[in-house]
Amino acid sequence: MKHLFLIIALLFCVQTFAQKQDKDKAAILNVLNEQKEAWNRNDLEGFMAGYWHSEELKFFGASGVTSGWDKTLANYKKRYPGPEHTGNLEFKIHEVFKINDDAYYVMGEFFLTRTVGNANGVFMIIFKKIDGKWKIIADTSC
Repeated sequence: MKHLFLIIALLFCVQTFAQKQDKDKAAILNVLNEQKEAWNRNDLEGFMAGYWHSEELKFFGASGVTSGWDKTLANYKKRYPGPEHTGNLEFKIHEVFKINDDAYYVMGEFFLTRTVGNANGVFMIIFKKIDGKWKIIADTSC
Protein backbone atom coordinates (compact mmCIF):
# COMPACT_ATOMS: atom_id res chain seq x y z
CA MET A 1 0.00 0.00 0.00
CA LYS A 2 2.89 2.37 0.78
CA HIS A 3 4.32 1.73 -2.67
CA LEU A 4 1.00 2.51 -4.33
CA PHE A 5 0.75 5.80 -2.43
CA LEU A 6 4.32 6.68 -3.41
CA ILE A 7 3.65 5.91 -7.08
CA ILE A 8 0.46 8.01 -7.08
CA ALA A 9 2.27 10.90 -5.39
CA LEU A 10 5.11 10.68 -7.90
CA LEU A 11 2.72 10.65 -10.87
CA PHE A 12 0.92 13.68 -9.44
CA CYS A 13 4.23 15.56 -9.14
CA VAL A 14 5.22 14.70 -12.70
CA GLN A 15 1.83 15.80 -14.01
CA THR A 16 1.98 19.07 -12.04
CA PHE A 17 5.50 19.74 -13.36
CA ALA A 18 4.39 19.10 -16.96
CA GLN A 19 1.36 21.38 -16.56
CA LYS A 20 3.57 24.21 -15.23
CA GLN A 21 5.95 23.79 -18.16
CA ASP A 22 3.05 23.86 -20.63
CA LYS A 23 1.71 27.02 -18.97
CA ASP A 24 5.15 28.68 -19.07
CA LYS A 25 5.65 27.78 -22.73
CA ALA A 26 2.21 29.11 -23.64
CA ALA A 27 2.95 32.40 -21.84
CA ILE A 28 6.29 32.74 -23.64
CA LEU A 29 4.70 32.04 -27.02
CA ASN A 30 2.06 34.65 -26.18
CA VAL A 31 4.81 37.25 -25.61
CA LEU A 32 6.26 36.40 -29.02
CA ASN A 33 2.83 36.66 -30.63
CA GLU A 34 2.25 40.07 -29.03
CA GLN A 35 5.65 41.19 -30.30
CA LYS A 36 4.80 40.00 -33.81
CA GLU A 37 1.49 41.88 -33.76
CA ALA A 38 3.16 45.07 -32.53
CA TRP A 39 5.89 44.77 -35.18
CA ASN A 40 3.30 44.31 -37.91
CA ARG A 41 1.63 47.56 -36.76
CA ASN A 42 5.06 49.27 -36.99
CA ASP A 43 4.88 49.74 -33.20
CA LEU A 44 8.50 49.27 -32.16
CA GLU A 45 7.84 50.36 -28.56
CA GLY A 46 5.09 47.72 -28.37
CA PHE A 47 7.51 45.17 -29.83
CA MET A 48 10.08 46.10 -27.19
CA ALA A 49 7.52 45.46 -24.42
CA GLY A 50 8.58 41.81 -24.67
CA TYR A 51 12.12 42.72 -23.65
CA TRP A 52 13.44 43.32 -20.14
CA HIS A 53 13.46 47.09 -19.64
CA SER A 54 16.95 47.15 -18.17
CA GLU A 55 20.46 48.30 -19.00
CA GLU A 56 21.41 44.63 -18.53
CA LEU A 57 19.42 43.52 -21.61
CA LYS A 58 21.77 42.07 -24.24
CA PHE A 59 21.13 42.02 -27.98
CA PHE A 60 23.65 40.37 -30.29
CA GLY A 61 23.16 40.96 -33.98
CA ALA A 62 25.06 41.64 -37.18
CA SER A 63 26.62 44.84 -35.80
CA GLY A 64 27.76 43.30 -32.50
CA VAL A 65 26.49 43.44 -28.94
CA THR A 66 24.08 46.12 -27.77
CA SER A 67 23.53 46.54 -24.04
CA GLY A 68 20.37 48.09 -22.68
CA TRP A 69 16.72 48.45 -23.58
CA ASP A 70 16.97 52.09 -24.71
CA LYS A 71 19.93 51.43 -27.01
CA THR A 72 18.23 48.36 -28.46
CA LEU A 73 15.08 50.39 -29.20
CA ALA A 74 17.18 53.17 -30.77
CA ASN A 75 18.86 50.60 -33.04
CA TYR A 76 15.49 49.20 -34.10
CA LYS A 77 14.21 52.70 -34.89
CA LYS A 78 17.31 53.48 -36.95
CA ARG A 79 17.25 50.20 -38.86
CA TYR A 80 13.45 50.07 -39.33
CA PRO A 81 12.35 53.71 -39.79
CA GLY A 82 8.91 53.02 -41.25
CA PRO A 83 6.31 50.44 -42.28
CA GLU A 84 8.11 49.68 -45.54
CA HIS A 85 11.08 48.51 -43.43
CA THR A 86 9.20 46.65 -40.70
CA GLY A 87 6.86 44.95 -43.14
CA ASN A 88 5.14 41.77 -42.00
CA LEU A 89 6.86 39.54 -39.43
CA GLU A 90 6.31 35.81 -39.00
CA PHE A 91 8.08 33.37 -36.69
CA LYS A 92 8.75 29.67 -37.00
CA ILE A 93 9.53 28.35 -33.52
CA HIS A 94 11.76 25.29 -33.44
CA GLU A 95 12.23 24.83 -29.71
CA VAL A 96 11.18 26.23 -26.36
CA PHE A 97 13.48 24.67 -23.78
CA LYS A 98 13.42 25.02 -20.02
CA ILE A 99 16.75 26.07 -18.50
CA ASN A 100 15.44 26.29 -14.94
CA ASP A 101 12.20 27.29 -13.16
CA ASP A 102 12.53 30.92 -14.21
CA ALA A 103 14.32 30.72 -17.55
CA TYR A 104 13.78 29.25 -21.02
CA TYR A 105 15.49 29.61 -24.35
CA VAL A 106 13.63 29.81 -27.64
CA MET A 107 15.18 28.96 -31.00
CA GLY A 108 13.52 29.79 -34.26
CA GLU A 109 13.43 31.63 -37.54
CA PHE A 110 12.00 35.00 -38.50
CA PHE A 111 10.62 36.04 -41.87
CA LEU A 112 10.11 39.68 -42.83
CA THR A 113 8.05 40.32 -45.95
CA ARG A 114 8.46 43.96 -46.98
CA THR A 115 8.47 46.32 -49.93
CA VAL A 116 12.16 47.23 -49.48
CA GLY A 117 13.14 43.57 -49.76
CA ASN A 118 12.47 40.55 -47.63
CA ALA A 119 14.71 39.58 -44.73
CA ASN A 120 14.93 36.20 -43.06
CA GLY A 121 17.12 34.87 -40.29
CA VAL A 122 17.46 32.81 -37.18
CA PHE A 123 17.34 33.67 -33.50
CA MET A 124 17.94 32.32 -30.05
CA ILE A 125 16.44 34.29 -27.21
CA ILE A 126 16.50 33.77 -23.47
CA PHE A 127 13.37 34.46 -21.44
CA LYS A 128 13.42 35.01 -17.70
CA LYS A 129 10.46 35.44 -15.39
CA ILE A 130 10.82 38.89 -13.86
CA ASP A 131 8.20 40.26 -11.47
CA GLY A 132 5.83 37.52 -12.59
CA LYS A 133 6.18 38.27 -16.33
CA TRP A 134 8.22 36.54 -19.02
CA LYS A 135 10.75 38.94 -20.55
CA ILE A 136 13.53 38.52 -23.07
CA ILE A 137 16.84 39.16 -21.32
CA ALA A 138 19.13 38.19 -24.22
CA ASP A 139 18.57 38.02 -27.96
CA THR A 140 20.87 36.69 -30.65
CA SER A 141 19.42 37.30 -34.09
CA CYS A 142 21.07 37.12 -37.46
